[in-house]
Amino acid sequence: MDFDLTREQEMIRREVRTFAEKEIAPVAADLDETETFSSELTRKMGQIGLFGMFVPEEYEGQGLDYLAYIIAVEEIARVDGSQAATIAAGNSLGIGPIRYFGTEEQKRRFLPPLCRGDALWGFGLTEPGAGSDAGGSKTTAVKEGSHWILNGSKIFITNAACDLTLGVTVQAITGTRAGGKPEYTCFLVEKGMPGFQARPMKRKMMWRSSNTAELFFDGVRVPEKNILGKPGDGFHQMLQTLDGGRLSIGAMGLGGAIGAYEAAMHYAKHRVQFGQPISKFQAIAFKLADSATEIECARNLLYKACWLRDRHRPFAKEAAMAKLYCSELMGRVADHAVQIHGGYGLMKEYGVERFYRDHKLLEIGEGTSEVQRIVISRHIGC
Repeated sequence: MDFDLTREQEMIRREVRTFAEKEIAPVAADLDETETFSSELTRKMGQIGLFGMFVPEEYEGQGLDYLAYIIAVEEIARVDGSQAATIAAGNSLGIGPIRYFGTEEQKRRFLPPLCRGDALWGFGLTEPGAGSDAGGSKTTAVKEGSHWILNGSKIFITNAACDLTLGVTVQAITGTRAGGKPEYTCFLVEKGMPGFQARPMKRKMMWRSSNTAELFFDGVRVPEKNILGKPGDGFHQMLQTLDGGRLSIGAMGLGGAIGAYEAAMHYAKHRVQFGQPISKFQAIAFKLADSATEIECARNLLYKACWLRDRHRPFAKEAAMAKLYCSELMGRVADHAVQIHGGYGLMKEYGVERFYRDHKLLEIGEGTSEVQRIVISRHIGC
């Protein structure tokens, strides 16, 4: 077994870490406090190649493997969850469906600006009454001549209501299958289409400087050419997209855990009580030892899932495991970090409180922890 990263993957880690510490770290707290999505910072992330990392170069992507992309998300999340969310959703959920299921015309039309970071694309699955129950969607699309008429709404959609938003992939019911189950089709709904509204959502507990939106479709006329792939393939496309997206959520959990752990270690080595650094006290040292051990376990689990994906082998079970473990790990490590900081850990001047807030979405988004356990239990034959 070879646990070494390639020279290219190591270079990506170094360059992204340098960028995150230089460009994101100085502004992360202020952007979080003011709930400001930064188009400027997003474009900078695009300029260093953080969008379209796994997209072929012919569409202006980087042509890298999935693990390289996951390492990049991890390094951004080590500094700030909001910017990592922009990257993760922009790639796995925005670019991914078009790259894997789009027609050649759709790829050549939409992927280049998305890969450059000049534009963002949303992933419209969740609805006010359909979260974990992805099959409970109520949004509909009815064929009328050469167009489909889209009606309904979506909620909690990342990257879907900012000045960089180019459009959103929307799952809608387009008929009934044999046996009475709904037929789902995905549509590429472009910004500016009459009847399509996207409203930013504010007052979030976490990811406060990422863009989150409510979407409304009131008789939106979507041309036939904007169907993603084939009619009726929507549900399969969404589930396959989520498998890859779970790896990026896992990367956010791993990176966030590392960031919280490093902050706790630094504080523990410099905080003196009873004549010595608190890192020397067993109660503190054990928290740090547990965190370091779990981080190593999480990294191996996540990287193995990426290794499977890059070799075109089944990885859905491992993706669910990685998403579950890494997201819950960040919660445990962030909790230790706040405890080690004591009262200072509750203050916004110290970054650990942001890690503590940001971790919670990882246990909810792209399949709750409970749903991941259902997925895993099915794979193991329960």
